[in-house]
Amino acid sequence: MRTKRIKKNKINVVTLGCSKNIYDSEVLMGQLQANGKEVTHEAPRKEEGNIIVINTCGFIDNAKQESIDTILDYAERKKTGDIDKLFVTGCLSERYKPELEAEIPDVDQYFGTRDLPLLLKALGADYKQELVGERLTTTPRHFAYLKISEGCDRPCSFCAIPLMRGGHKSTPIEQLVAEATKLAAKGVKELILIAQDLTYYGLDIYKRRALADLLRELVKVDGIEWIRLHYLFPTGFPEDVLDVIRTEDKICNYIDIPLQHIADPVLKSMRRGTTFEKTNRLLDQMREKIPGVTIRTTLIVGYPGETEEDFEVLKQWVKAQRFERLGCFTYSHEENTHAHSLEDDVPQEVKEARAAEIMNIQQEISFDANQEKVGQVFKVVIDRKEGPYFVGRTESDSPEVDNEVLIAADAAYLSPGSFHLVKITEATDYDLMGALL
Repeated sequence: MRTKRIKKNKINVVTLGCSKNIYDSEVLMGQLQANGKEVTHEAPRKEEGNIIVINTCGFIDNAKQESIDTILDYAERKKTGDIDKLFVTGCLSERYKPELEAEIPDVDQYFGTRDLPLLLKALGADYKQELVGERLTTTPRHFAYLKISEGCDRPCSFCAIPLMRGGHKSTPIEQLVAEATKLAAKGVKELILIAQDLTYYGLDIYKRRALADLLRELVKVDGIEWIRLHYLFPTGFPEDVLDVIRTEDKICNYIDIPLQHIADPVLKSMRRGTTFEKTNRLLDQMREKIPGVTIRTTLIVGYPGETEEDFEVLKQWVKAQRFERLGCFTYSHEENTHAHSLEDDVPQEVKEARAAEIMNIQQEISFDANQEKVGQVFKVVIDRKEGPYFVGRTESDSPEVDNEVLIAADAAYLSPGSFHLVKITEATDYDLMGALL
């Protein structure tokens, strides 16, 4: 019988999925550290420790499969004695806990998205209410996510998020300002506001849409230079937010608005609460009120009942709108959603061909837009050094998902988090080359 070495427990948190999951993992690690626990995030195997916590994603098929594969991998390593304990939390665990317990019993315990105190208890820690807003950030020191609300009240037919995250719940303005102030004190210069839907912020606690009010308070935080908005729902979009973006220099002229589709029959079936005409009117308003605004959107192709005519409408609209940033996904038939009662009648190969066609169109749009930037000067934040280049971003670019600016590293040393004026010298489909002024 093997004798285990006596050693101090070390907890490795593995995060899958979106920025909301990253934020949740950071909160978990902050609590663990405050309890005196040794904790790390996605450490290499030699350094990962003996206790694993997997924060899962359960949004669409590919994300679910990645989460299941990761659980199975660590469950096998637990069997061989490489690790001692394995815990699973997050969206997949919230949505499929009974099934996971039956299928992968080697996991010590499964927890949902709202079970942080119970997870901490299982890890030998106490939930400390006084630590609300404290996190052990995993992003580069100069930017951080700020989650302003949890859950969603929207009725979108294809979306399982309310099943996993519950109803919308806003975090009070004063609490968010306090959290932003702490982040700024640690060197954070860019705040990326996230939620399932930023535009719904405040309706539950202030009985009105209060995103503009929150922004007016956040811009007062010393040390914060950029505030970026992610995931703004188009229906019921608060116009005062556009006014704040236009007038406040700290707020990036950048709007992430997942529109999903544009053909009226598809929008109606998706229960998006908008139309072709209303959506275009909102986009026109954004561009009129905020000259030079960067609009990022995401689209879904292959939704049940999407005809060739619907797809043609979508294609022509993408060509006409010329979005600065765009991502396209194939429809995933999710259990217990409203759309699951519909026949998933678009073949997978057709879905993938349509997504590829949209992205080919967008690639050309992005190339043309980047060529127009050659010769222009932009304020750029430096994210990292990579090979012979310093890699940065303009105000129009969010980390991980958007364009990057490459600056030759032999010109000067540029510290991560520093801002510089850069003249664009060359451009490709999705990247820019620049020279320091």
